[in-house]
Amino acid sequence: MTTGWTTEAKGAGAYADVNGINLYYEIHGTGRPLVLLHGGLGASEMFGPALEQLAASHQVIAVDLQGHGRTADVDRPIRIETMAEDIAALIDHLGIEQVDAVGYSLGGGVAFQLAVRHPGKVRKLVVVSAYFRDDAVDPALRAQQQQVNAAAAEFMKDTPMYALYVRLAPRPEDFPRLVDKIGEYMSQPFDLTDQLREIRVPTMLVSADADMAPPSHLVEAFKLLDGGLRDGGWMGEGRPKGGHALAILPGLQHYNIFSSPLTAATILAFLDAPDVPAQEGATP
Repeated sequence: MTTGWTTEAKGAGAYADVNGINLYYEIHGTGRPLVLLHGGLGASEMFGPALEQLAASHQVIAVDLQGHGRTADVDRPIRIETMAEDIAALIDHLGIEQVDAVGYSLGGGVAFQLAVRHPGKVRKLVVVSAYFRDDAVDPALRAQQQQVNAAAAEFMKDTPMYALYVRLAPRPEDFPRLVDKIGEYMSQPFDLTDQLREIRVPTMLVSADADMAPPSHLVEAFKLLDGGLRDGGWMGEGRPKGGHALAILPGLQHYNIFSSPLTAATILAFLDAPDVPAQEGATP
């Protein structure tokens, strides 16, 4: 049995010395390559049965991001842009021309930056439970995020994140350092609106109906991808240019959407649909 945070690894694990980091990854299944990126304070194992669903028909390359899981930290901040370059270098290291990129939360930001910076390496992009402006979440939640630091690590020792970290990390004592870096990352203001508007890769935005950011934020983001502006038409002729899509999944929240069978099924439906030519930029 696999249960999200406590999944036992079943794929072939290896390390790649790329972009100044010794990056851990696992290969699950066969088929079209799919890079799968976990959330903050997690690891690739957190996807649990959803990973198995994806790997039933795809070659899933599940990565432990900088300082997470089996990938030791290095002397640089946690930034989605830098970690996207790690993934781009891993794709080259593996000799793969193009992948589908799927990321949850922090990993969603990394997958997004991979598509922005290296659109030729990404066939389709799925961003799960991520948001594109720092003001998209409730101010009270934003205030909590800005208070995360190394001192908070002591209060997290009864959490699944801590249990997973100490089981997998090369240096379990580094947990406060990771929490501190994640807190510093979350405290940074950001607005990815312009990057989203110009995305050239077919993209699906996925959110729980009770996620960190409200569904209205995802609807607003979808409009930047030419979505939700008109009737899709009998034959799909009115769908967003570039093959973009939006999914708001019922009965889920930020902390269980990553391992839900519904999430995996939604991702597969998008990835396995016929390709639509990517656009130079979505302009509503």
